[in-house]
Amino acid sequence: MIEMAAATVGAKPAEFLVCSTGVIGRFLPMDVIGQGIEQAGKALGESTQALSDAAHAILTTDTHIKVAFRVIEINGKEVVVAGVAKGAAMIGPNMATMLSFVFTDAQASGSELGPLIAEAADQSFNCVSVEGHTSTNDSLIIMANGASGAGKMLGGAWDTFAKAVHEVCGELSKAIAADAEGASHLVTIQVEGLRDSKDARKVAKTVADSALVKTAIFGADPNWGRVVSAAGYSGVIFEEKDLSLWMGEMLLYKDGTPQNFDAKVASDYLKNNRHVHLRLVFKLGKATCTFQTCDLTYDYVKLNADYTT
Repeated sequence: MIEMAAATVGAKPAEFLVCSTGVIGRFLPMDVIGQGIEQAGKALGESTQALSDAAHAILTTDTHIKVAFRVIEINGKEVVVAGVAKGAAMIGPNMATMLSFVFTDAQASGSELGPLIAEAADQSFNCVSVEGHTSTNDSLIIMANGASGAGKMLGGAWDTFAKAVHEVCGELSKAIAADAEGASHLVTIQVEGLRDSKDARKVAKTVADSALVKTAIFGADPNWGRVVSAAGYSGVIFEEKDLSLWMGEMLLYKDGTPQNFDAKVASDYLKNNRHVHLRLVFKLGKATCTFQTCDLTYDYVKLNADYTT
């Protein structure tokens, strides 16, 4: 693929990176791939539709394109940070069956961009789970061409740029969770008050990966015990009195004690809101983590039960 692409556009093979998703172990139909590379090479240009075309081209089971961008000012010049992504299933850290590409006309070196994109991934794509099954193929690439003419970014300029990259990655990763195969809910799990970020992430991921939590949300069942027990088996040491749980604005469990709440109102919250929030607050420290996941639906099972047949 690299050699074909290089020949098509007159570049060096070493200037290309290969990204792919699909059924594991299936060889690609190179005759079809070759024709597609040639056609794509001929279509390259500076069209205002180029980003949209690329976002559409990488989709698989996604229901819509995922695009995010920020326009910022660096050294008196307008700088763009834009990203596209695909991904809808086999989503579980680290990253997922996802492809994501971030483009910028800022001036930055690989040694500067590497740590930045790794940090951004850790707080976005690595905090997304659909079913917790980590993929063999996932890619997040950032590319900078310096075409803005803004020059070197120092101090506050770099902070502004880094913030834009984080926001683009965060928006794209959230879009992946929202577009999960068969999903009817986007679920944000916010964990606060743990000893360190490792513990906070462990609790958030365990709740996010729980099939029972995900099916309860799909069924509009405010079964808080599933959330609390998932936190309990996460491997993080705490006592019941250390934890409180909110679902939206409703306090369901406080300092280890179940709270009286209107089950119908709670169920209606799940039925009537596409975006559901679960907030787990501990008393053990200041570390936090925010995870994005989805519910587990009949359609997800249908889509994945006969994926290759």
